[in-house]
Amino acid sequence: MSDHPEIRPGQSVELLKALHILTREGKMNQDSRRKLKQVYHLFNFIEPLLSELTAGKQDITLVDHGAGKSYLGFIIYDLFFKDRAPAGKIYGIETRDELVQSSMKLAQKLQFQHGMRFYNLSVADSITSDKLPAQVDVVTALHACNTATDDAIHFALQKKARYMVLVPCCQAEVASVLKKNKARMGAAPLSEIWRHPIHTREFGSQITNVLRCLQLEAHGYAVTVTELVGWEHSMKNELIIAEYKGAPKKQPSERLTALLAELGLEELAGRFFTPAS
Repeated sequence: MSDHPEIRPGQSVELLKALHILTREGKMNQDSRRKLKQVYHLFNFIEPLLSELTAGKQDITLVDHGAGKSYLGFIIYDLFFKDRAPAGKIYGIETRDELVQSSMKLAQKLQFQHGMRFYNLSVADSITSDKLPAQVDVVTALHACNTATDDAIHFALQKKARYMVLVPCCQAEVASVLKKNKARMGAAPLSEIWRHPIHTREFGSQITNVLRCLQLEAHGYAVTVTELVGWEHSMKNELIIAEYKGAPKKQPSERLTALLAELGLEELAGRFFTPAS
């Protein structure tokens, strides 16, 4: 594959063709090159987490919420699980059944079916589904829209995930509550931050991720927030990585509660629940 130096050693050419990153003739256009670069960039964040896990066991588990066509799941399985964690499993959760069916067929074609599972479930339904193990190691959710990211967090907390890798998207719920309570909060100088509709939307998106980080810290996770470089096609390029460190923490829980009260968002306490709530 010297014609495409950007393709990683060991990467299945058949997989890249099936994902339409390579044409049947093995060629790659600029759009496909950008798509592959993006998935590899994200893989660079996930690979060290998987390596850390396999130092202690081989049957690691990763659940990918809002999997879509499962680009990420297939790339991770091909580059890592196939050789370095053959006893592990990747679960793709997706609400569009046609994508679930096509992913199942592709896994069988590539002989990945023993290590990959795909289910037609909402993120919320997956929390209680018996199709998924009681405990998982890694939870990913890329561009899971609006509250689906929060559902993925709740799933990860329920499953006692060691790591979470989240790229939130379309956070509308908090913005709608800010808008609804705008009159009540109008006397507070702080409300100027979301007085104009465009600011309501942008501040709502920003504060949503702040609340998520506090929630994760309250549950005992160490949180890193960074930017996904190379995702120029999307403004939603904030990457949240959380690693479970131990006992729940009181201070982030108190700050989250205070922040909800300060912004008139008390009704969302159930969404951003903490161990103390």
